Amino acid sequence: MTRIATATGDASLWATYELTLTGPSEGNPFQDVELRASFTQGDRVVRVNGFYDGDGSYKLRFLPDMTGTWSYTTSSNVSALDQVTGSFAVGAAKPGHHGPVRVSNRHHFRYADGTRYINIGTTAYVWNLQGDTVEEETLATLAEAPFTKIRMCVFPKHYRYNQNEPDRYPFPLVKQGSSEWTGSFRGEYGWEFDFERFEPDYFRHLEKRINQLAEIGVEADLIIFHPYDRWGFSTMTPAQDDRYLKYLTARLSALPNVWWSMANEYDLMPSKTMADWDRFIHIVSDNDPHGHLLSVHNCFAFYDHNHPRITHSSIQRSAASQTALWREKFGKPVSIDECCYEGDIGELWGNISAKKMVRRFWDGTVNGGYVTHGETYYNEEEKLWWAKGGKLVGESVARIAFLKRILEEGSDEGLDPVKSTGAYRVTMMGGLDNVVMQQLFSPAAGEEDWPRAQAWWATAGQAHRYYLVYMGENQPSELDVAVPPGEKYSATLIDTWNMTETKLADSVERGDRLNFEPKPYLAMLFKRVDG
Repeated sequence: MTRIATATGDASLWATYELTLTGPSEGNPFQDVELRASFTQGDRVVRVNGFYDGDGSYKLRFLPDMTGTWSYTTSSNVSALDQVTGSFAVGAAKPGHHGPVRVSNRHHFRYADGTRYINIGTTAYVWNLQGDTVEEETLATLAEAPFTKIRMCVFPKHYRYNQNEPDRYPFPLVKQGSSEWTGSFRGEYGWEFDFERFEPDYFRHLEKRINQLAEIGVEADLIIFHPYDRWGFSTMTPAQDDRYLKYLTARLSALPNVWWSMANEYDLMPSKTMADWDRFIHIVSDNDPHGHLLSVHNCFAFYDHNHPRITHSSIQRSAASQTALWREKFGKPVSIDECCYEGDIGELWGNISAKKMVRRFWDGTVNGGYVTHGETYYNEEEKLWWAKGGKLVGESVARIAFLKRILEEGSDEGLDPVKSTGAYRVTMMGGLDNVVMQQLFSPAAGEEDWPRAQAWWATAGQAHRYYLVYMGENQPSELDVAVPPGEKYSATLIDTWNMTETKLADSVERGDRLNFEPKPYLAMLFKRVDG
């Protein structure tokens, strides 16, 4: 008997390739039917898990990472799905298709095809559960914004300013409970779901939005678990958790722009143990043949980012200037994914100024890391960007776009904290943030006799080529040039708030002094000009 799989059409590099098969719909196919496939090219074998998509439809998804002819063979405990074979030709990547983001040069990122990726994130936790009008508005906003990543939840979220009921649920609804906000997200609200089955339409909608993000160059940093829950999704049994993870990875791991964030604030979920989190990490990584980025996000206590399956540190802290220390501690890229939000709501984490947000972006950048934005300005519709998306109204976004342009024009390898070229000294103390840098980095040769109280500006770049210095809220009027001896550099003053760049000198060298109008939030860019 010949068994046939229907394919999506022409295959191309770094584009999701999908096979559809017809099988049984009776019983509980989500648990009763096993489906896998091996995709091969020469000696290369990539094994993927299939999933049930409802109405007797089964799917297998594959993300080609090499051009040429691939063949496949399925295996299943159902004869109609077993030993289905075929082959297809993978063509060159289409414009804008670069593959998944990978760790590069230990502390930075690149797409799989080698294209540079600059991680500039934002947060809109459940923008994908707000109905078509708001969701399309969010996509339009993102298309014009500087962000290359959005942190978003798989499950609905229950919290203040986010009490509307979603249009759909990930599991079949058995009994509807209360949606009234009581100030707590751990209460019993009376909801009941059939956690033994999934609602494919829920996940189809999620996939649709993730694919639309890919079209505008935005990565989907998917939060798999979170504690802000009135429905019971955060307190499923271990067996239900494991099935959910396997179903999620089977559906989404072939989407190129997916990142796995195991949790938002894992340490606020008392029903999960540290052993659970370790198991979850292994289930996701073992069932993702395409090796997407994976992290665990904290509220209070850091997860151990030294875990070998964790690819980068996802951190909640306001002190972005500590990034260089976390880089050294964990040996991985650092993404400050919550540094508080620009806004005006009553919660302490939701009312920092735009200037503070921009400063935290610059602090994280010149300490060798990456920072994620969020916005929480109150409005009568309670449509806050951080929860529901929509439109951005804050002042930080334009300044973040300005920073992004500077980074795009800068070092292709990314920015690393300066250790051995000598930092940039001034005639005043630089504040606590710079003292932290002084404790971490050693002065250049010949500068060991600097007074111990002499602070340094945080500096990042690539040695002997490019240095970016940030002076934060201080307002010096001069800067002593401390580039490596015998080298000449251009010097450009950057006003990070007013978004201006002023060339101060075409050529300076070590020992020269630069003078300028004192004001806060200045940076200095040095580019080598003598080879």
